[in-house]
Amino acid sequence: MTQPIGSLLMISLHGYVAGSPELGKPDTGGQVVFVLELAKRFARLGYKVDVMTRRFEDQPAEDVINDNLRIWRIPFGGPDFIRKEDMHDWYGDFITNALAAIRRRGLRYDVVNSHYWDAGVCGQKIAEELQIPHIHTPHSLGWWKRHDMHGATAEEMAGYRFEERIQKEFVLYRNCDHVIATSEQQVDLIVAEYALPREHVTMIPPGIDENRFTPATPDKVAAARQRLNMGPSDVYVVGRAAENKGYDLIIQALPALRILQPEARLVLAVGGNSEADFELIDTWKAVAAEAGIADFIDWRGYVPDEELVDYYRAPGVFALPSRYEPFGMTAVEAMACGTPTVTTIHGGLREQVEFGRHALVADPKRPEEFAAMINMPMQYPWLREVLTVEGARFARRVFGWTGIARRTIAVFEQFRGRYDAYQADVDP
Repeated sequence: MTQPIGSLLMISLHGYVAGSPELGKPDTGGQVVFVLELAKRFARLGYKVDVMTRRFEDQPAEDVINDNLRIWRIPFGGPDFIRKEDMHDWYGDFITNALAAIRRRGLRYDVVNSHYWDAGVCGQKIAEELQIPHIHTPHSLGWWKRHDMHGATAEEMAGYRFEERIQKEFVLYRNCDHVIATSEQQVDLIVAEYALPREHVTMIPPGIDENRFTPATPDKVAAARQRLNMGPSDVYVVGRAAENKGYDLIIQALPALRILQPEARLVLAVGGNSEADFELIDTWKAVAAEAGIADFIDWRGYVPDEELVDYYRAPGVFALPSRYEPFGMTAVEAMACGTPTVTTIHGGLREQVEFGRHALVADPKRPEEFAAMINMPMQYPWLREVLTVEGARFARRVFGWTGIARRTIAVFEQFRGRYDAYQADVDP
């Protein structure tokens, strides 16, 4: 009889993956949080989990998080940071080094679970070599990112190598045993643009740490506001420096918002860790200066992990102005903290929330529309109270990580034992 799944290999290659990741560093954002939180819940549920990533700079070979979970770093591509768009040429080295390390240690896994297409391409080969199932989570899609960059210059497009990425995604989705998408919109795009059968895809949204991201009592909110110099007329936006995050769009919405709310400000926590990041931030500051509202924007830079919760609780409204956001984890975290939230129509979260009850939704590419939605909970206390209570309840029940982990394990279990007949040929 096939034994239940007990050991998982999760692969997430790009960014700074660690037990306590430095969020805001290049390529280190929502996906890293997603992978680590899911891994921690798998471990809590009793599964042995290795999160395999790239070793570079001065990182150790391993971080042991607990008895069931470790971060395992495999070197390839040299000692320096490589952005994910430029990592393509070293995947063969990673696959070789990873398989050698697995076999040298005599390790057995029941499932490979890869995240983003770079890890997916590698995870597929590793799963084939070990003759175990491979479940892939895309996080974002090359087709949609190229579509959303319509109008960009050829030079801007060249660095993303879209043709190569989309072709490899196309083959990956067919070769892996199953795809876990994080939104219904992503499911629809995979089915339509990658011609994948609908039954080959399951939608499971990202989760939140339901014990950490919670509402606070009024006195604690007041203390956070005083300490962080934020108030009920502030709009908070957080994320890494990236063009798709739409910081320029919310800056363009601020003049319209200030007509409705003369005291309104933007608090923009945009992390920058490279020359390219700081060039982008300078571009957004120029947008603010041109619009005449530079004095009403508070640039906070990187927010330390221990401050995240209070930053979510302190503003009057949290906004997610992304041009495209596969899901929008920061918006769910803000909702869980009891802060009225306005999210983008260009992403997966839109299909999950009930407009006017859990959150408000608008098109950030239409500045006046987005400003009007931000104004609503500031203008009407009854709406603010509904969003505060119902948004937090919704976020906790639908997006708590433990429930998300159980749903994911249920998908893994569907494929357990699929390749048992071949295991004798591939024993380490």
